[in-house]
Amino acid sequence: MSGIFDAAGDGATLRRRRAPARRPRALLPTLAAVVALVVLTSVFVELWTSKLWFSSLGYSSVFTTVLWTRVALFGVFGVLLAAVVVGNVVLAYRLRPVLFDDEASNAAVERYQDTLEPLRRWVVIALTILLALFAGASASGQWKTYLLWRNGVPFGQPDVYFHRDIGFFVFSYPWYRFLVSFGFTVLILTLIATSITHYLYGGIRLQATRDRISSGAQVQLSVLLGLFMLLKAVSYWLDRYGLAMSSGNLFTGVSYTDAHAVLPAKNILMVIAVICALLFFGNVVRPGWMLPVLGFALLVLSAILIGGIWPFIVQRIQVDPTAADKEAPFIHRNIVATRNAYGLQKVNSKPYPGVTHTPNTQLQTVASTLPGVRLIDPRLVAPAFENLQQVRGFYQMPDVLDVDRYQVPGQTQPQDVVIGVRELNLSGLQPSQRNWNNDHTVYTHGYGVVAAYGDQRGPNGLPVWAERNLPSRGALGKFEQRVYYGETAPSYSIVGAPPGTKPVELDRPSTTSGYGGGQYSTYQGTGGVGIGSTFRQLLYGAKFWDSSMVLSGRVNSASRLIYDRQPRQMVEKVAPWLTVDGDPYPAVVNGRLTWILDGYTTSSSYPMSQEQNLNSVTSDSLTPEQAVAGQRSDNINYIRNSVKATVDAYSGKVTLYGWDKSDPVLKVWEKVFPGLVKPKSAISPELMAHLRYPEDLFKVQRYLLSRYHVTQPRVFYGGEQNWQVPQDPTVPSASPPLQPPYYLTVRLPHAPPEFSLTSVYVPQSRQNLSAFMAVNADATSPNYGRFSLLQLPSTSAVYGPAQAQNAITNNLAVANRLLRYTKTDTTPQMGNLLTLPIGNELLYVQPVYTSRSTGTASYPILQFVALSIGNQVGIGSSFQEAFAQALGLPTSGVTTPPTGGGGPNGGGHGPPGNGTPSQQLTRYLDKAQTAFTKAQQALQQQRLGDYQRLNKIGLRWLRKAVALRQSSSATTPTPSGSSP
Repeated sequence: MSGIFDAAGDGATLRRRRAPARRPRALLPTLAAVVALVVLTSVFVELWTSKLWFSSLGYSSVFTTVLWTRVALFGVFGVLLAAVVVGNVVLAYRLRPVLFDDEASNAAVERYQDTLEPLRRWVVIALTILLALFAGASASGQWKTYLLWRNGVPFGQPDVYFHRDIGFFVFSYPWYRFLVSFGFTVLILTLIATSITHYLYGGIRLQATRDRISSGAQVQLSVLLGLFMLLKAVSYWLDRYGLAMSSGNLFTGVSYTDAHAVLPAKNILMVIAVICALLFFGNVVRPGWMLPVLGFALLVLSAILIGGIWPFIVQRIQVDPTAADKEAPFIHRNIVATRNAYGLQKVNSKPYPGVTHTPNTQLQTVASTLPGVRLIDPRLVAPAFENLQQVRGFYQMPDVLDVDRYQVPGQTQPQDVVIGVRELNLSGLQPSQRNWNNDHTVYTHGYGVVAAYGDQRGPNGLPVWAERNLPSRGALGKFEQRVYYGETAPSYSIVGAPPGTKPVELDRPSTTSGYGGGQYSTYQGTGGVGIGSTFRQLLYGAKFWDSSMVLSGRVNSASRLIYDRQPRQMVEKVAPWLTVDGDPYPAVVNGRLTWILDGYTTSSSYPMSQEQNLNSVTSDSLTPEQAVAGQRSDNINYIRNSVKATVDAYSGKVTLYGWDKSDPVLKVWEKVFPGLVKPKSAISPELMAHLRYPEDLFKVQRYLLSRYHVTQPRVFYGGEQNWQVPQDPTVPSASPPLQPPYYLTVRLPHAPPEFSLTSVYVPQSRQNLSAFMAVNADATSPNYGRFSLLQLPSTSAVYGPAQAQNAITNNLAVANRLLRYTKTDTTPQMGNLLTLPIGNELLYVQPVYTSRSTGTASYPILQFVALSIGNQVGIGSSFQEAFAQALGLPTSGVTTPPTGGGGPNGGGHGPPGNGTPSQQLTRYLDKAQTAFTKAQQALQQQRLGDYQRLNKIGLRWLRKAVALRQSSSATTPTPSGSSP
């Protein structure tokens, strides 16, 4: 870069000042070299280890695509900014005046020149590097925006106001906005740097009485200011479309004031900006700053009057007096766009009385047809799972368990199951056990799952296990139980060994065999990065700042390093364009323990759609728990559940399945990363049975529906029919968080039972119930994703969750049942308050747990079931007993659930035999008939295996019906004159 500041021609000035040349000190270059070496080494280590991690999962194309895109953006925009700014600085230096008189001299400026002259080259080099780094870092962070624009596809649907394809707003508009913003940055920095250069070298002389700006400076600055005005005109043009995403007090999008004042103002200001640009360019040909300055002043004044005061007047005078009428067409556009953007076009809304005069005996008959009511609270029961099934202190259960469903042997329908993974917890080891070998080579994985039937209460209130013990065994069948990839896995583990090596990884505790009181194994999977070479050991030793990785004898030629192993983190890395649901859940699929996650494509540029903060609308009372991650605080106005993802708990294999084929955003990313996402048809039936409607998407949609269930613009504007998601009444707080949605098997009016995700609404500033909402969460159902909204009359006095909780806790019968616990060191705990439709009424069901207030082994035990229907409250050891008590019916005929459940094959694999003998008999016969009907269908389809299995199930239910009938006959006196 030497010579770029040499003057043209003779370069002589009246006064030439040169500061004494000084040799740079050796310390500064040395320190700079050391710092550069450390930074480059850190960057190399991070990049190379990331490449190895992606390659180990088979996603190296993601790493290379993202890396080279970011590098290209860094280089192009970094070079562009540096070249423009530094080039203009050099040009300004070359355009400096050669001669000037003493009148124009400035002692302060001369001192700056004397100081700068010896360092001129270094200043230019430093300025070039800093600008390149600044611009490159900013541009590289826009790699998603660039790729969306570069590979954008049409939505095939125009927006509701400008009538341009929505793809322009979602894919192109954000990139154009970045380019304009970058252009302003370039021009502003260039103007500042150029002006300073001209000032230091005499091109601008503020102290002179005439010719304060040299001709060279005038030409250069005029061109730059003209370009700035042209870019401002482009910005005004883009601002027109930006109105479709602007947030107002009532809704997002173009309002009446925007359409009749702001939009015309943008057009006028755009024309004025173009005129200003022409005036500045004209200053190059006909020198004179008066016209350009007047043009610029006109633009500023117009921006204040037309762009600010005029819209304010229109709003206050024309809109505010009749806002409901003026805003009605714009609100209608917002409603249509919002429901489309959030997938709320098809919400099946029905009026629902909520209160009937059905006789209590008929209500009890209806209650007997309900699917199994989930009594297990996934949050409260977690300590019981851990205490009863933790086995060793170095295992742990999640603080919130998951709800899934499994096809249990002997059952025709899947059963709701509460499940948790037994993961590794190094903090549970004794201090004497904590050392590098144990932490990273011995205790490397968790083991197995624990599951309980959601609708069953075992002896003494304990769960009825569907899967338990080590090794796990139960109704879930055989599967690979080692958990190397999980939600609470250690930072890294070193696994694997050459054949014949003595195993050192603790597989599971044992009291009968194995040394050290446990059984040991060696990892045989493909997960992790091979670190058999010295280079990789040094590489990862530097990454983790751990010399033991190089020095330890436990690291051998077959060793593999497993790290970055949390399922949510893994999916976010291999698909960085996805927003991942905050609650991964485990499932046993085809003999493998698999983590299932939901991925969302989102945007904040969908025109006229309501913008929401993702973190705010998805936070509830479960979000603070460790097992449920909060979302980023991003603003969105479009979301789709576009991807279902799985992570194998043993091998770490990540698989992405395209779920929403109609999503244009997914189509773009499939173009960017071809082959990354598998088609929906690749999902196996076994996996499909465990897929469910995602929670975070449902939370976003329920929040929007609290306002957007109203489709009449004037009613929407008034807000009198707005709802709100209730606070969680089970959280003791002055300001409780929102109540979470619940996975339940529910029977909606005139519909069969469905596995659903449910929630309720209350009116604004009131606590009575407004509506019950459920979405079909069963991915195998043709009705998957169908919303059902049961709306209660606006005059309804049906209890909301807080009122139902208050009625239950203050009920005398409930208080009497809990009195003996409150007098001891035992504390009652109210579980999740579930809302269920029953007939034409709504039923609240709540498990009641008790636990000792002291002691490390204390855990909640399910003691009672409390419920509220209408203004009636009941409590009992079973749902049927509590229901009968609430209705004032005799409980003598109500049976208590048999220990371990009452399935036809025993062993606790079926629902409890609740209800009267007559009700049980009817239920058994119905189940037998259903099994035989399905068996005939299987025979017609030549599925002989299913035919035999279903016939056996039907025969089991028939035998139970016969046994129940015989038992009832033996215990019931025969009326006189009747034959038995």
